[in-house]
Amino acid sequence: MTPRVILGVSGASGAALAVEAARLLHDTGIAVDLTVSPMAERTLAHEVGERAFAELAALADRVHDIRDLGATIASGSHPVAGMIVAPCSMRSLAAIASGLDDNLLTRAAGVQLKERRKLILLAREAPLTLAHLRNMTAVTEMGAVVLPPVPAFYLRPETTQAICRQIAARAVDLLRIAPQTAQAWQAEG
Repeated sequence: MTPRVILGVSGASGAALAVEAARLLHDTGIAVDLTVSPMAERTLAHEVGERAFAELAALADRVHDIRDLGATIASGSHPVAGMIVAPCSMRSLAAIASGLDDNLLTRAAGVQLKERRKLILLAREAPLTLAHLRNMTAVTEMGAVVLPPVPAFYLRPETTQAICRQIAARAVDLLRIAPQTAQAWQAEG
């Protein structure tokens, strides 16, 4: 059976991370259930291009309206291997941390936590307030992995796409359902 992963895209800056994560999941043969916030659609168009949402949707096996709290991914009985939120806005992080399942993205994330499945949050904000840090602590205590999209400078990336691809690869690798795709650190000597 093909593994299935939920990809949630919130409206934080860093929309290219979602596209790269979707490409990696698709290229690895992992089925993708996609849900995208309205602000994420706007950010995708602004940061990646007018066709970014269409490209992202084409990489998914299923696209779910964020308002559809009756979608399959809103239920713990729907088998998935985990979820990546890329990028994860501080609004989405706060909702997940407090159990506010007010849209499909936050509901699906809450389901991952209650079912003890992998939840990877590419939390995107700088600088961080105490509220942000407390929300990150709360979701970590619940079992999520907070993965701020920090470039692997030691790889000497030459493009923004290379940076985004490495970060997305780390997120996919953290699901532990496919061979490692992120370039690993190589010690000199």
